Amino acid sequence: MGLSRPHKAGNGVSTRWVSLFCIASFFLGVLVINRFWAIPDPDKLDEEASSVEKHKSRALNPTDDCEKKDAIVRTGDILSQVAQTHDVIMTLDKTISSLEMQLAAARAAKVNDDEGSPVVTNSGSEQFKDRPKVFFVMGIITAFSSRKRRDSIRETWMPQGEELRKLEKEKGIIMRFVIGHSATPGGVLDRAVDAEDEQHKDFLRLNHIEGYHELSTKTQVYFSTAVAKWDADFYIKVDDDVHINLGMVGSTLARHRSKPRVYLGCMKSGPVLSQKGVKYHEPEYWKFGEEGNKYFRHATGQIYVISKDLATYISVNRQVLHKYANEDVSLGSWFIGLDVEHIDDRSLCCGTPPDCEWKAQAGNPCAASFDWSCSGICKSVERMEEVHQRCGEGDEAIWHTSF
Repeated sequence: MGLSRPHKAGNGVSTRWVSLFCIASFFLGVLVINRFWAIPDPDKLDEEASSVEKHKSRALNPTDDCEKKDAIVRTGDILSQVAQTHDVIMTLDKTISSLEMQLAAARAAKVNDDEGSPVVTNSGSEQFKDRPKVFFVMGIITAFSSRKRRDSIRETWMPQGEELRKLEKEKGIIMRFVIGHSATPGGVLDRAVDAEDEQHKDFLRLNHIEGYHELSTKTQVYFSTAVAKWDADFYIKVDDDVHINLGMVGSTLARHRSKPRVYLGCMKSGPVLSQKGVKYHEPEYWKFGEEGNKYFRHATGQIYVISKDLATYISVNRQVLHKYANEDVSLGSWFIGLDVEHIDDRSLCCGTPPDCEWKAQAGNPCAASFDWSCSGICKSVERMEEVHQRCGEGDEAIWHTSF
């Protein structure tokens, strides 16, 4: 037998071609896999693109960081300019306020002139030009029947004659008894006050008919007349049965001189009295809520002080300011809703001896003294001298006090 030849299948595929096909398939697969492997992740592509844009932006705009620093510096400059602008606005506001007060005072003077006020003899504009600049005006509210009370004050704490004139010139302090006229002008009551004024020259006469139930109106007329006659920093109302230490009053007010709208006194909030026939009955009690309610906070009527802005406000608006039964309540109501600083100063409501003596010894001397039980000094005509001796600061104190 001999060796046989390898069998060759009919129509079969040669092993050579199979090998070539496998090799080709391998390289094709590698090519396809490498191509798909090179596709970038979309999120990474966005990040890379954003990074490229930032670098590109910095390259194209190298001054951005500097501009940010400049912006911070400019912000500081703007704040500084805002502060300076605020100061300028405040200055202009004070100037405008001063001009408004001058205009209001001129109007008040003209109103008084038109109404025939006894204290206004020139035209409104001339009266305004002639107003002397003073520290404060003290109006001592009095009545026709109070001659003895006035004399008790003249003999104690109120300077007289040349000393009164000297007080005005050297200290800028104006003091006057404030009174209107009777229901029959020119009658015996008016003539008696005319003679008293001729002797002492210490009255401020109002275009007002005197009457106990007209005290709120009298208060309005007083402030309107005073602000038209004197350009003062402060205007004071005091009753004619109260003891005053002028030096202490001046020292107290000097501390508030730079404030624009000041309402100063002994602040209280008394009950609203609805019962008819009782003293201080309030006919309009229902406006203050249920029975038993109290008034809003206001200065007690024995003495209170208001600054020039508030006196001018009263003068300009007195025709529309409502008047309650009690004048101290009326005054407090006129300032409700206004930007007014209420100052509660208890030195303006000391008691009579020994209270005022104890406070003076404790280093808290009194500016004003009276008895709460009497709404003034009880039996003031008989006791004013005693109160002055024991509570007074000394007759020379006013001349040695610097304002």
